Amino acid sequence: MAQQFDLIVVGAGMVGATLARAMADSSLRVALLDATPLDRPVPARATESGYDPRVSALSAASENILTNLGAWQHIAPTLRSPYRHMCVWDGEGTGEIRFDAGALGENRLGHIIENRRVQQAVLDSLAGTGVALLGGRRVTDLIQGEAGWRLELEGGEALMAPLIVAADGARSRLRDLAGFAMREWDYLHHAVVTTIRTERHHCDTAWQCFLPTGPLALLPLNDREDGHYCSIVWSLLPEAAQRIMALDEAAFAGELERAFEGRLGRILQADQRHCIPLRQRHARRYVKPGLALIGDAAHSIHPLAGQGVNLGLLDVAELADVLGAALRRGEDIASLPVLQRYERRRMAANLSMMAAMEGFERLFHADALPLRWLRNTGMQWLDGQDALKAGVIRRAMGLGSKLPPLAQPPELLNEGVIRS
Repeated sequence: MAQQFDLIVVGAGMVGATLARAMADSSLRVALLDATPLDRPVPARATESGYDPRVSALSAASENILTNLGAWQHIAPTLRSPYRHMCVWDGEGTGEIRFDAGALGENRLGHIIENRRVQQAVLDSLAGTGVALLGGRRVTDLIQGEAGWRLELEGGEALMAPLIVAADGARSRLRDLAGFAMREWDYLHHAVVTTIRTERHHCDTAWQCFLPTGPLALLPLNDREDGHYCSIVWSLLPEAAQRIMALDEAAFAGELERAFEGRLGRILQADQRHCIPLRQRHARRYVKPGLALIGDAAHSIHPLAGQGVNLGLLDVAELADVLGAALRRGEDIASLPVLQRYERRRMAANLSMMAAMEGFERLFHADALPLRWLRNTGMQWLDGQDALKAGVIRRAMGLGSKLPPLAQPPELLNEGVIRS
């Protein structure tokens, strides 16, 4: 006999767990399913710095979502690394742009936080909500029936629900079982990821340098034992990435110092490096009757803008808003017309961001002298346009005018300006 739910979220990462939390206070019977155990702390990788290599740059909109759901409060302030400035420059030219939170009347542009800390905070916020946490269960098949969808699990267990949401990542098993068509292509780059200790403090700044081989980002982390730390994401051609991965720590530090122009002094220590092939994916459709894709299961993007998890959390906010409104109107939440409201609202926004990042990445890889002149002149011009810069950074912070209620500042919700 299959266990029956109204909504099953497959994938308990940051995005999937947040959707389960967003729907926890509804009238629905909700289950959160994951292949890894959910009855123990999210595991960390042992590193010399003490930082997990997997971090995200959370926008203000993402912070609002997590705050409104009661999850942000589970992340200790010492585990949040706020950044107040951003510096972007062309490593082959003179163009440079600087952004400052103070110019927007904000005290930060965002936070750099280890992924596991965010995931654990959301899982902690689920305690006592009634959401069924079904960890250590792997999906083997997806079968459509008269009453909805049936998930077959390893070991013979089965679950049923009229609505199932895939939040199981870029290589989504559920998406493949459901037969969603994808557009995907290689960026022909690999990302080298690690944590470094630097001689100089990062000045609460997110640094990004565009090099001929790809962008290099240094993301500020809180000091530990008077050491200055940054997470790095270095996008490289596959051959260059292999060479960088093969270097010993001292040689790697030297290469990184030169690439970064020594802006933070010497690299004093580096954790183990990880190399990740970069591939863009986008589902041609986000929904089918009784099925929806969110987060990386629906779209994965180049990491240069740090927008991956932020787009996923906005998916959550939009889908939760659509489902909540449908419940209040007595509509069938698994019906295609209801789910297409979510698809229409999020697909255009995600495609717009992906296209912008694709164009940006191609512009900085262009070697033609006129394009190099154009991008450097353009950066210098934009750096002097305060109003335009404010618009750019507000969009990066997720502070657009058409955000779903869950992504709005909590004080607006509390004052009744926005009703979810």
